[in-house]
Amino acid sequence: MTEQQSNPKDVELENVEEVVEAVEGELIDDSAQRIAELEAALAASEAVVSGQRDAVLRAKASEENIRRRAAQDVEKAHKFALNKFANELLPVVDNLERAIGAADLENEATKVLVEGVEMTLTSFTAALEKSGINQVDPKGDVFNPELHQAMTMIEVPGAEPNTVIDVMQKGYEMNGRLLRPAMVVVAKA
Repeated sequence: MTEQQSNPKDVELENVEEVVEAVEGELIDDSAQRIAELEAALAASEAVVSGQRDAVLRAKASEENIRRRAAQDVEKAHKFALNKFANELLPVVDNLERAIGAADLENEATKVLVEGVEMTLTSFTAALEKSGINQVDPKGDVFNPELHQAMTMIEVPGAEPNTVIDVMQKGYEMNGRLLRPAMVVVAKA
């Protein structure tokens, strides 16, 4: 046999190899297409999971903010529940102070009465302080419009400008919050 003549087995083997190459090519094409489809599906799934993770984190943060705000509201309610009641009691303190200021300390008949009013005022202010209510008595301090209400300004020799020289009515604050500003007289420049 010559080289050009082929063995039928060789021809069959070549056909089989061609068929195998063709099948492998299709398998590789199918596999590459399938891999691309799976990668696209995976990317879509990862995007959904990422979006859901963000939504869960936002919901968790929102819940935490609501919980924190509720706790702050409860704390403020406890802290400032007495606000209206305290404002109603402040004129009582003012009247007791006026009574002591107007009393005749030289008269023996009223001396015991004045002492009783002083003791009442002392116990009353102590009870207010226990509740977090403190006096704002700014005499001699620099005028602060956040704590004081200027009733008038007068020239006073030797006094620093914008200094409180007299307190007409004491102010009060409750737990750091102003209940009533102090009514003051301020020195003019």
